[in-house]
Amino acid sequence: MTALAPVAPVPETVPVVPRRRGRPRLWRLVVLAPAALYFLVPLAASFWYTVHNEATGFSFAPYAQLWTAEGFLTSLLLSFGLALATIVLVLLLTLPAMITVRLSAPRLRPVMEVICTLPLIVPPITLVAGVGKSLQVGGEVLAPTPFWATLIALQNQDFPLVLVFVYVILVLPFVYRSLDAGLRTMDVRTLVEAARNLGASWPHVMLRVIVPNLRSALASAAFLTLALVLGEYTVAGILGYQPFAVWIVTISGANGQLSVAASVLSLLLTWLLLLTISGGSRDRSA
Repeated sequence: MTALAPVAPVPETVPVVPRRRGRPRLWRLVVLAPAALYFLVPLAASFWYTVHNEATGFSFAPYAQLWTAEGFLTSLLLSFGLALATIVLVLLLTLPAMITVRLSAPRLRPVMEVICTLPLIVPPITLVAGVGKSLQVGGEVLAPTPFWATLIALQNQDFPLVLVFVYVILVLPFVYRSLDAGLRTMDVRTLVEAARNLGASWPHVMLRVIVPNLRSALASAAFLTLALVLGEYTVAGILGYQPFAVWIVTISGANGQLSVAASVLSLLLTWLLLLTISGGSRDRSA
């Protein structure tokens, strides 16, 4: 008779006890409380300055005057238009380039990272000085050629495209970081190869495969661009244009309460757009 092989003892399963969620740790309060005070106290002080006056008392008149103030809606719509054009242009430039480098030339990623982060070390005043000089010299050189009309169209006061090009350079480091963080969370090569093997075209791969997986990263890049364009003053002020930030500084000399009310309103609008973009990206990814 053949001896039966000994049966290995079955290990006892240890019941998994769900961990209880304790109270928030003390270090969170230590960090969040000063941060909340740092952001909310100046905002509350600014709001109180706009609604309180020793002569008239408590009144929301400055916020009502905003909508009828000369140049308010024009400058605000101009800033939103510039922000939208900047978001579209910078995403069209960076996203295909980053995906191409990841798929075809991974060794160029450090080079691309250095190029995209270079605007961080160039002061905006230096950048706008170079842009202003280039526009001046370009106008003189291109005056006898048909390209002079194109150069003038780029500087149109109603919608200065030259600001869009400068803003693309300024927001490039932030957009690159946001998209790079999103691309690191997904296997781009596998997704692209699978879609291409199934017969998908490159536009279909970009719009139906890559972009849906980058909703959060795209939302972050769009919000950072919007915040920078709405608050940018140096470039627009020196080049002689009047978007929203420049209008706030211009009106501050004549009506301080009105300018602070416009600043508070722009901050609230930015936060509202941030919450809307974040909520929309979460709902689509759910």
